[in-house]
Amino acid sequence: MDAPSVSHVKPPLAKRVKRSVRFALVRAALALASLLPLRWAQSCGDVLGSLAFGLLTAERQKALLSLGRAFPDKPQAERWALARACFRHLGRCAMEAAVARRLRPAQLDALVVVPEAVRTLLLGAVARGRGVVAVSGHVGHWELFGWVLVRLGLPLHVVARPGVDARLGKLAEDFRAHGGVRTILRGSPGSARGMLSALRHGDMLGFLVDQDTAVQSVAVPFFGSRAATPRAPAELTLRTGASSVVGFLQRGPDGRYHLSSAEVDVPHSGDVEADVVELTARYSAAIEAAVRRAPEQWVWMHQRWKTVC
Repeated sequence: MDAPSVSHVKPPLAKRVKRSVRFALVRAALALASLLPLRWAQSCGDVLGSLAFGLLTAERQKALLSLGRAFPDKPQAERWALARACFRHLGRCAMEAAVARRLRPAQLDALVVVPEAVRTLLLGAVARGRGVVAVSGHVGHWELFGWVLVRLGLPLHVVARPGVDARLGKLAEDFRAHGGVRTILRGSPGSARGMLSALRHGDMLGFLVDQDTAVQSVAVPFFGSRAATPRAPAELTLRTGASSVVGFLQRGPDGRYHLSSAEVDVPHSGDVEADVVELTARYSAAIEAAVRRAPEQWVWMHQRWKTVC
């Protein structure tokens, strides 16, 4: 179930220097951003996102290519506008995360809308005591999403892949921990036991399954094309009898984040492999629907169809 551990072979000196400079810049930017009021930070995020769109030509081109594949009928000008809005959205999310630690509980609550029906659904899924496999994607503000679930009283562990720069990964882990979210690093010693233990204790285990990464995957549809999609959440659900939900935290027209969630019907055909593929396809379909609701709030620069399926 786990991917092989990240290699400990030292990268070339030039790459190590580049990563160190990038980490220093990110840490300095986050430290400065944390001093700003929330609204100022959000506005700065919009500006930084626009600058990134203009300067990061390779990432911009990846986003435009992905948008062309997902929305071939949209005019080029509309896809260009969506790509720019995507960069602005990610810039704003980063700045919101930078200031989130010092926001008062009332400020966090004012930033997020949790419908009572969604609260009831999630609390009810955990109350069954079988554990909950919670699936989402890099949609909306996926890191703040974890904080929101914990504030609802849900014990949450998230499965994350180790990054190429462990220092940046530690920043993300620290952010989650500040919000009460526990991180299980995929492929680390004991990670498989940790996932099973979380579900046995009736906790919620979160996965993001909308990226083509070096893990065991199955090919399921995503925007009309088959895409390699991690199979672990479906396998765990079928193996343990856990409940399964999808959920998203997406920015609405009012500027606030709105929580949505739904239970996923788990197939039990008797053919385990077919059930894994079908359940993974249901996860992917839910993520696609969320992206279609707010296409500017997904990571279009990710090469989602990198693997030929």
